[in-house]
Amino acid sequence: MSDKEIHPWTFLDSYRGKIFNTKWPTFPQVFTISADRYPGSPCFTDFDGPDGAKRTLTYSQVLTNIKKLAKWMTANGIKKGDKIAVTGRNSPEWGTVYLAALFASGIIVPLDYALHDNEIENLIETARPKIIFADEDKYDTLRRNPGRQVYSLSPKYPETFIYNLETAGDVPENQPAEPDDVAAILFTSGTTGTPKGVMLTHENFISDCYIAQSNFHHGNGDVFYALLPIHHAYTMQAAFINPLSTGAEIVFGKSMAVSRLMKELREGKITVMLGVPLLYNKLLAGITKGIREKGPLVAGLMKFLMGLSYMIKKLTGKNPGKVLFKAVLQQANIYTLRVAICGGGPLSSGVFKAYNAAGINFIQGYGLTETSPILALNPVEHFKIESVGKDFYPYEEIKILNPDKEGTGEIAVKGPMVMKGYYNMPEETAKMFTEDGFLKTGDIGKLDSEHYLVLCGRAKNIIVTSGGKNVYPEEIEDAFQLYDDIQQITVQGYIEDQNTLSEGIEALVYPSDEVFNKLGVKREEMFASDDVKEIIQGDVDAVNKTLQPYARISRIEILEKPLAMTTTLKVKRNYRK
Repeated sequence: MSDKEIHPWTFLDSYRGKIFNTKWPTFPQVFTISADRYPGSPCFTDFDGPDGAKRTLTYSQVLTNIKKLAKWMTANGIKKGDKIAVTGRNSPEWGTVYLAALFASGIIVPLDYALHDNEIENLIETARPKIIFADEDKYDTLRRNPGRQVYSLSPKYPETFIYNLETAGDVPENQPAEPDDVAAILFTSGTTGTPKGVMLTHENFISDCYIAQSNFHHGNGDVFYALLPIHHAYTMQAAFINPLSTGAEIVFGKSMAVSRLMKELREGKITVMLGVPLLYNKLLAGITKGIREKGPLVAGLMKFLMGLSYMIKKLTGKNPGKVLFKAVLQQANIYTLRVAICGGGPLSSGVFKAYNAAGINFIQGYGLTETSPILALNPVEHFKIESVGKDFYPYEEIKILNPDKEGTGEIAVKGPMVMKGYYNMPEETAKMFTEDGFLKTGDIGKLDSEHYLVLCGRAKNIIVTSGGKNVYPEEIEDAFQLYDDIQQITVQGYIEDQNTLSEGIEALVYPSDEVFNKLGVKREEMFASDDVKEIIQGDVDAVNKTLQPYARISRIEILEKPLAMTTTLKVKRNYRK
C-alpha cells in the first residue's frame, strides 16, 4: 500500500503550494480548504430559531461571517498574537468568534461559562484579552468594567452582536499565523490563585486532528453533536476542529435537558456523538427502563439478542444490531448514530457492550488538554473494551515511565500534538517534561503488545494500602456505573491506622431518586437513614466481591448533597478531609 493510500490527510497535498506550504496547515487554512471543497454543505446548525426551529449555515456562509468579523477585529486594533476571549454556551456565534480570532492572527481564549464571576475575572486578569465576547449570561456582568471591550454572542444586544459588527472599506490584514504560533490558551481546572493556561499551537491542533482520523474515519455527510461544553479541549477537538477539517456538519447543543437533547438528536439526524460516561449511562438507563417495562419475557429476549448481536460483531465485524433493535433505537432518537465516542474517563464494560450490541459503533478515547487533547482512540473496526484507545504510532510515541512488573507506570508522550507550554509559567512547564522531552501525563496505565492503552487512574489519586498495594479509585468507581441506586460515587483513601498512616478505602455516595422511590419517602426525610445506607451497602458488597481483597471498600458515607462537578460532568476531587 502506498504512503498516500493510508493517510486521512492525503487530500491536503492538492492544496499544498496554493493555500499552505508547511507540513501542517494552520486552522484558518484548514477551514478555507473545507469551504473550497464543500461550499454548499451544512456547517453550523442549532435549534434556536423561532419556536426552536432548526437553523443551518453552509460552509460558504460561515466563511463569509468569519472573514467579516476578522476584518472588524483587525480594524478595531487586534494585532497578530493579541488575545480574544469568548465565554458562552455552545453556538454558531461562539464558533464564529473562535475562527475569526484565528483568521485575524489572534489567540483565542475560551472561558468556561459555568465559572463564578470572581473566577472569570481571575482568568481575564491573567490572560488580559483585548476583546471579550460573551453570551447573555455573562454579558452585563463583564461590561461593568468601564475600560473593557465586551461584545455579544446574543442578538439580545443588537448594537454589539457579532453578526452586526462590520467595517467598511479596506483594512490591511495582519501577517498570517504560522503553524508554530499559539492558536489558543485553554485554562485547566483550578481557577483560584494563579490559573494554569495551556498554550496550544495551530500545529498542535491540526496534527492531532488529522492523526486521530487514522483510528476514526469521518467526512462530509457526517453530523457531529457538540453537546458537551466546547471550551473544553475534548469537545473542541473532537466535535469542532475534527468535523470542520472534513466538511462535516456540527449541531450545537446548549443544554442536557432531556426534552431538548431528544429533539436535537432526532431532528439533527446526528451520526457522531461525543460524550462522557455519565451521559451515556443516563441514556442507556432510559433505554433499558423502557425495555423492562415491556415485561420479563420481552426483556429476556432482548438480553439474549443483544448478547448474540455483540458476539456476531466481535467475530465478523458486521453489526446486526441496527436491524434487530431498530424500533428501540428510533424510540431513543439514536437510530441515525453511526459512532458514539466516550472520553473523560473509562467506561463500564457493560455500557460499552450494550451500545455495540444495539448496533452503534461505540469507542473510547484518551487524552488531556496538554496534548490537544487526543492521544489514543479505539478503531471502530478493532476495538478493545478494556482499553481507552490505540495510540497513533509512528506519529506519536507513548512510553511508560518506571513500569512495575506488570508494565504499569506513568504514561508519557512525545509528538506534534504536545503543548507549547503553560502561559507565563516556564518553571511549571519544565516540570511536565522528562529529560528526553516526553510530556508526563500524571496518569497511570500500560500499553499492550498492539499499542492499546489501558488506563488505571491518576497518579495523585492513588491509594496506598497497608500491604503496599496501589489502588486506583477510578477503577472502583467504574464498577458502579450500572447501579441504579447510585447517582454519584467517589472513592478515596482515609487514614486507617494513625501509627502506620496506612490507608483504607471509603466511598462517598449520593443516592439516586430510585432509592427513595423504593422506600416510599422523600429525600429530605430520609437523609443518612439506616434504610438508605442498607440499600447502598448491598450494592457496595456486590461490587466488593468482584474486587481484590486489598481494593475493597471498607466504609461508606451517604452524602446529603452531590459533590461539585465540572461542566464535563467530572467530580471535582477536592473533597478529601
